[in-house]
Amino acid sequence: MKINQHYLELEKSYLFTMISKKVAQFQQQHPEVDIIRLGIGDVTLPLCPAVVEALENASAEMGVKETFHGYGPEQGYDFLKEKIAGYYAEKSVSLAPDEIFISDGAKSDLGNILDLFDADNTVLIPDPVYPVYVDTNIMAGRKVVFANADASNGFLPLPDENTDADIIYICSPNNPTGAVYDHAGLKAWVDYAKKRDAVILFDAAYESFVADPALPRSIYEIEGAKEVAIEFCSFSKTAGFTGTRCGYTIVPEALVCGGVGLNGLWLRRQTTKFNGVPYIIQKGAAAVFSEEGRRQTLANIDYYRENARILADTLDRLGIRYTGGKNSPYIWMECPNGMKSWEFFDYLLENAGVVGTPGAGFGTNGEGYFRLTAFNDHENTEKAAKRIEKLLSK
Repeated sequence: MKINQHYLELEKSYLFTMISKKVAQFQQQHPEVDIIRLGIGDVTLPLCPAVVEALENASAEMGVKETFHGYGPEQGYDFLKEKIAGYYAEKSVSLAPDEIFISDGAKSDLGNILDLFDADNTVLIPDPVYPVYVDTNIMAGRKVVFANADASNGFLPLPDENTDADIIYICSPNNPTGAVYDHAGLKAWVDYAKKRDAVILFDAAYESFVADPALPRSIYEIEGAKEVAIEFCSFSKTAGFTGTRCGYTIVPEALVCGGVGLNGLWLRRQTTKFNGVPYIIQKGAAAVFSEEGRRQTLANIDYYRENARILADTLDRLGIRYTGGKNSPYIWMECPNGMKSWEFFDYLLENAGVVGTPGAGFGTNGEGYFRLTAFNDHENTEKAAKRIEKLLSK
């Protein structure tokens, strides 16, 4: 028996596990400190009433023989897929229900989609980046090359014609930097993928935070994108499903690689390795698109946007450069006085009791930067902002 040796090439500890251990150790040594967490991007507001009501009704259905549901379709129930198709139609994007696959979240599918691709493919990933993109490809033994995202390009790298790649990861709004591509930027990537016969894996988990109507919320708003891109989205940040778990992946019928349609391959993969998202959860997700659900979830998103504004305004007063905070729940700030990322993490924790995420954990280009999230309540966000301002004003 042999293990997969590629797992030994991974960092020994996941970024957020390291943060949790550091915070726990500090809290044990300083129990009197009121720690405010602006690090992990978990939501803090509860599910909206429309979703809770739908979950309760669906639960009741499961207790009655006539309305009980056992195994459902692995790719999701039509009632939810039709709601998602209607949502995309509002963006002038036409989707067939068979192009939509319901899952337990974008994170899972971003890793599982790699089952469709040969290990010899070269993967292009922006740096800094959400660690899952890199780790899942290292696990499979693929060659990973990086697209430099830094202050010079607003953390939105464009294609380099001298770089060859088969699989391309794009996240917009970006985690961790909060930067958002415009139509021209995404069009450049679509054209590049067509020229290279490459596939774009487009992570749209934070699309609901885009407030500027001039910015795209789906890669399919770009002409020709259905021929080269798979889109991943989630209800986690849109509707607070981080603990409820539901998302969806779009694999267009027009996406063909090596003469084979990826839609059929993904269907085959899911029906073999996945038993689908529970009926109860999908009924809750469908309620997100109801009139009340839309109004209530938008109110929650606006709540987090206000938190982002509070943090961004604080950094503006301090004269600290940052990206994000406008069309994203993330604020990607430059560490003051040339501090290293983990050095600033310790400094902020020890002197202000505020937890963020060191940029170095997201890649080489993340060194010297720090991520703050808007996923807390107003009181804690305002308190953290005042502590940061008081500390850094010195």
